Amino acid sequence: MNPPEPAGPGPAFTVTFDGRPVQALPGQTVAAVLWTAGVTSWRSTRGQGRPRGVFCGIGVCFDCLVTVNGRPNQRACLVPVRPGDAIGTQDGTGHEEVRDAD
Repeated sequence: MNPPEPAGPGPAFTVTFDGRPVQALPGQTVAAVLWTAGVTSWRSTRGQGRPRGVFCGIGVCFDCLVTVNGRPNQRACLVPVRPGDAIGTQDGTGHEEVRDAD
């Protein structure tokens, strides 16, 4: 009997963050991809514009909000990446980006 093949992720693919290519692996969340790429902040708060990234890591705090494929307010700690995703920094509530796109 042959030994089982070792488990591991599938082949890497590319997504973009603010227009720059970033490598990702199947099963990673947006937050994991950004952290691996050395990005620790991808949202600014409304009002004072303070930088935010992952805080709780389980989708409770909403500090990690990001824009994915033009949709604002996506929780980076919960959203799995897909090949070709366009991830962007979110300013404030993200609603300004939606209005500007109309």
